[in-house]
Amino acid sequence: QVDLAESGGGLVQAGAFLRLSCVFYGATFGTYIMAWFRQAPGKQRELVAEISTTGGETYADSVKGRFTITRDYAKNTVYLQMNSLKPEDTAVYYCATRHCNTFQYNFWGQGTQVTVSS
Repeated sequence: QVDLAESGGGLVQAGAFLRLSCVFYGATFGTYIMAWFRQAPGKQRELVAEISTTGGETYADSVKGRFTITRDYAKNTVYLQMNSLKPEDTAVYYCATRHCNTFQYNFWGQGTQVTVSS
């Protein structure tokens, strides 16, 4: 069993920054791929960023250059640093994980709301 605990969302103005955190519980953190998804009202769920078991990073085109995903193996925690936030970044952000030998993301956090005002 894997549990994910998210924090860090909030209401900010355009141009501001936030850092989301997700703590991984229950299994071997180093064998799991971690990711951040988001879902805005009326839109499909979108993969925002992914980090491999060895630290390789993948980003959606819409956030490249602004967002950074990192993982801290000592703390079993993944972060999403979000800079230069835009109103279109407004969404519920979800932490997710899958084992390195699994295709689907099958463990999810509860979601944290990020709202960016103009």
